[in-house]
Amino acid sequence: MNQTATPSPVDYQTHPSRYRHWKIGFDGPVARLVADFDENGGLRPGYKLKLNSYDLGVDIELNDAVNRIRFEHPEVRTVIVTSAREKVFCSGANIFMLGVSSHAWKVNFCKFTNETRNGLEDSSRNSGLKFLAAVNGACAGGGYELALACDEIILVDDRNSAVSLPEVPLLGVLPGTGGLTRVTDKRHVRHDLADIFCTTAEGVRGQKAVDWRLVDEIVKPNRFAARVQERALELAAGSDRPANAKGVTLTPLQRTLEADALRYPCVTVEIDRARRVATFTVQAPQAPVESDAAAIEAAGDQWYPLALARQLEDAILSMRTNELDIGTWLLKTQGDASAVKAMDAALLANQGHWLVRETIGYLRRTFSRLDVSSRSLFALVEPGSCFVGSFLELALACDRSYQLTLPSDPSAAPRIDVGEANFGLYPMVTGQSRLGRRFYDETAPMDAVRERAGQPLDGNEALALGLVTSAPDDIDWPDETRLAIEERVAMNPDALTGMEANLRFNGPENMFTRIFGRLTAWQNWIFQRPNAVGDKGALKVYGKGERAAFDFNRV
Repeated sequence: MNQTATPSPVDYQTHPSRYRHWKIGFDGPVARLVADFDENGGLRPGYKLKLNSYDLGVDIELNDAVNRIRFEHPEVRTVIVTSAREKVFCSGANIFMLGVSSHAWKVNFCKFTNETRNGLEDSSRNSGLKFLAAVNGACAGGGYELALACDEIILVDDRNSAVSLPEVPLLGVLPGTGGLTRVTDKRHVRHDLADIFCTTAEGVRGQKAVDWRLVDEIVKPNRFAARVQERALELAAGSDRPANAKGVTLTPLQRTLEADALRYPCVTVEIDRARRVATFTVQAPQAPVESDAAAIEAAGDQWYPLALARQLEDAILSMRTNELDIGTWLLKTQGDASAVKAMDAALLANQGHWLVRETIGYLRRTFSRLDVSSRSLFALVEPGSCFVGSFLELALACDRSYQLTLPSDPSAAPRIDVGEANFGLYPMVTGQSRLGRRFYDETAPMDAVRERAGQPLDGNEALALGLVTSAPDDIDWPDETRLAIEERVAMNPDALTGMEANLRFNGPENMFTRIFGRLTAWQNWIFQRPNAVGDKGALKVYGKGERAAFDFNRV
């Protein structure tokens, strides 16, 4: 089956009662995520998830499980990731799934899986939630990439269990979710040893895996469970997650899915299929946002910033996966700017509170999903807009922004407003704020913007500060925005994807930009080459008893 057209929409919402692949257990400060993938539980027909191999559905559950640990179990400080299968931890992405999938499906699958793994590291870095991979069997490909995203890896020393990245020798492709980069940038494996490791299908086991820095520790089977628990408690001792806080239940999202729209209380997406454009409208709080710790806790998952993060994330993921032809997203906001400022004040004043910290993290990761979406992003600042503070991040994430000016009625012109939240509350994966990215962290423009922080800026003022791309008046606005959108929609989407990714990440390179940029670009190219996906390509003949037929001409 070729998945050029998705047979049915992918739903990123789930619940532990519906999990088919993961089991969650809790023991004080330690949670256990146990991989027990249902062979017959693939998201699409045509393959079986044998040997704990995974597809997009497995990672949708993993993303949900980690979010529930973050919010519903604040007492958890360490998450053990392990397997219920004897002698198998995880064999990676299901090869037969990749073999029958369209190029777009493979890319979206790898991107979401990347984001999920990056999210583990984000929580470790910012929220005190540590992850320990207890590798109790064979650990290959994407399974090892999941282990690499954890803080530490303990491998059972049973003379059989090994870690491996066999994609190059077996499948003719690259590890798709950061394996190459984490081996070097995170684990500091010497590059010649990494070369051997990544071209050896059987992998590395035992003391050599420790010596090569591929794992942190090896433990004999009879001591394995005890040592894993001991190390999990040691990691937990260094965390500042609260031991006695009451968790927040993540209830099902309120949403209406229509043929040409997605509607949530805080977010609406309207799709214009004829123009191949989607308009995202984010609604400001319509009631006062709770600002003291007790009220925030009482509001639970209905606390506006948390509700916004969940709804916007679901809208982004749904549009990315289910609407491949809608290549241009217009971002708008609507509502009372003072309500957004009050929300930001509550976030900043309480950012040391565990629930607020987790909510800021959720917003940070959701805004980052925009940065890596292969869609053209235009912000439209119109009457009724509220691009202030946290909402201004939406415009700063865009490739272009247009702000209407009204020379005949300046008092009615829409304003934008820079807030303290724009100076580092939601850093990109580069570690830069989006303002810093915009101005290359140069002192003069950053100081000029900071001097005007808290002051509503009309189009001309915002344009002078470099905060918007264009500020047409009401006469030029319809034609300028229409032409800009029509021209964008008509361009080669492949070239746009490459151009946007390069321009959006114009600052310092780090492990995450290398994963999303360099590694993803190479994988995208390799996924389309005959050596990988042709009739005799390595990915196509895997498991058929045939040898791949390579064109040995180096490109």
